[in-house]
Amino acid sequence: MRNAETKSRAGSAQPAQTPAHEVKAAMAGFLSDFKDFQTDIKTKLIEQDTRLTMLDRKSLAANRPALSHAADLEQPHAKAIGAYLRSGDDDGLRGLELDGKALNTAVAAEGGYLVDPQTTHRILSVLEGASSLRAVANVVQVDSVAFDVLIDQSNTGYGWASETGAFVETDTPTIERITIPLHELSALPKASQRLLDDSAFDVEGWLAERIGDRFVREESKAFISGTGVNQPTGFLTYTAVENDSWTWGNLGYVATGEAGDFSSAEPADAIVDLVYSLGARYRAKAQFIMNSKTAGAVRKMKDADGRFLWSDGLAAAEPARLMGYPVLIAEEMPEIADGETAIAFGDFNSGYTIAEKPDMRILRDPFSAKPHVLFYATKRVGGDVSDFAAIKLLKFSLS
Repeated sequence: MRNAETKSRAGSAQPAQTPAHEVKAAMAGFLSDFKDFQTDIKTKLIEQDTRLTMLDRKSLAANRPALSHAADLEQPHAKAIGAYLRSGDDDGLRGLELDGKALNTAVAAEGGYLVDPQTTHRILSVLEGASSLRAVANVVQVDSVAFDVLIDQSNTGYGWASETGAFVETDTPTIERITIPLHELSALPKASQRLLDDSAFDVEGWLAERIGDRFVREESKAFISGTGVNQPTGFLTYTAVENDSWTWGNLGYVATGEAGDFSSAEPADAIVDLVYSLGARYRAKAQFIMNSKTAGAVRKMKDADGRFLWSDGLAAAEPARLMGYPVLIAEEMPEIADGETAIAFGDFNSGYTIAEKPDMRILRDPFSAKPHVLFYATKRVGGDVSDFAAIKLLKFSLS
């Protein structure tokens, strides 16, 4: 029995491990722990990157300029109008809204698509920077087909009174209503389809320059001599009467005393008379308007002490001055000739009002001038004299 138990215990005993086995087991445990360590580090790095990303987004949103949001809103319109100008693809424009207003429902009904704000601003910059009456007149933005100007011609509505005396009733003021209708001004630049297909070609900039240049020339002419029929009414369209007999609805003039020229004896006297024919309340903001040829004749004039009446601007953007008043060079003004009113002087911000709609529309026409593409651009603008007492003219005549 004892021998049997001894054999049984000997059979169940575990074999002794060698040093090699111990090293192998220790290495396996180390590798397992290292793998767990790597997994833990990767998890923490991912969590840290996530937190940093969220923090960066919040910081960018907090530091974003206010205008960037507006730019983001306008970007779809700019891209859509660019695609339309290049290829005629108007899918991006249909149903697009700008400032809460649908751009269009149908091209035929609306007369084209609204130009994107960036291009509109570039066109307006061209208009405002040109030598046009727009630079000195009163320009208003309207959202209707006409603009009304109310002028009080009388000096009524006031009086002197004592504490015990009777109050004297004043006269009823005389109010003049001047209605300025808006007319459609158009431009029709064209470009080849090959040029439009060139991605490096700045079609919006090219279009803004062409439209702006055309609008400037047509506006400048109409604001000075427009007939008022389907176009603005120019201030030279109104009847010019001798300033001593001036009445509302006409423009007063001062004669040079010589037909078709300045007086040979005292040429500068006519300029002085013109300045002081304008009321004092208008002279503070008054300026001259003439073309380049007339300016060439005027700048040679001297006063009684031999000093030139004309002085050039000291800075590049500063206008020249005549008797201390700014001079606007407008080539649409008539040249010196017998009976012509070649020089105007006045407060044009009070005397002339330009009303316009800020929206501009454009219609792409690839059929009428193949292989070129026409762009029919339109805007609505009107202009008229708003104060007949604020503008005086110099007439080159005997009387």
